[in-house]
Amino acid sequence: MARSSRIPSGSLVDFVDGLQARGRYTFTRETATRAVGSSAVAMEAGLRRLKTRRRLASPRRGFHVIVPVEYREAGCPPATWFIDELMRYLAQPYYVGLLSAASVHGAAHQQPMVFQVVTDRPTRPARAGRVRISFHMSRSVESVQVAKVQTETGTMRVSTPEATAFDLVRFADAGGHLGNVATVLAELAERLAPRTLVGVASLYSVPDVQRLGYLLDLVRERELADALAQWLAERRFRPVLLARGQAVRRAKPDPRWRVLPNAEVEADT
Repeated sequence: MARSSRIPSGSLVDFVDGLQARGRYTFTRETATRAVGSSAVAMEAGLRRLKTRRRLASPRRGFHVIVPVEYREAGCPPATWFIDELMRYLAQPYYVGLLSAASVHGAAHQQPMVFQVVTDRPTRPARAGRVRISFHMSRSVESVQVAKVQTETGTMRVSTPEATAFDLVRFADAGGHLGNVATVLAELAERLAPRTLVGVASLYSVPDVQRLGYLLDLVRERELADALAQWLAERRFRPVLLARGQAVRRAKPDPRWRVLPNAEVEADT
């Protein structure tokens, strides 16, 4: 007798409930299909019904996040609940970075509206319910210093405060504007160690070291700025624009950093 393609009543729900009871909030379509023993067509129909009921969210096709009751209205739990599993599903190295990392480290002047992740290739944004994830590409993602941070469901990789500071300058557009970047750097400064900051500098371009030093000076973090100035003193460096891609203003480069201030920076400190 041919096997029915219909999922037995409650079996997919039981599978989802069983995962949640064990503290697991993600699964793949393939895993569910094997566990339930249904056809692909029946599984798709069952998953679609649970999504309609806001029981599941899917930031990527084939990858599902269980939505507990308290997040039904939002349509998805926070990205921290599933980012590590999502990136493992995509088979991409990653770390949580930029404003999202700064927030983890206590620089929460302005909570980021988008969860920001750095990975090694162009990756389209992900969205599930109200959760939005943006991806930024870096070829040195696997060499950046990261820390494993405990989350509600496991752990996630987060750039260290020092790496976060450099990334905020490198991906300045992701920080909103330079004034916001400077504000976040001022809040992040108490978590930065001069020696560690210098140790991270070699992973970034010299112009980014110049820009970071300039902004640290701007927010009066003299000890941190002095450490980077000493690092630069041992290297040859040219004048650089503070803001990439913006018009060059008639201004002389800053003598200490050789940064041309072609954008106004007003930090909220």
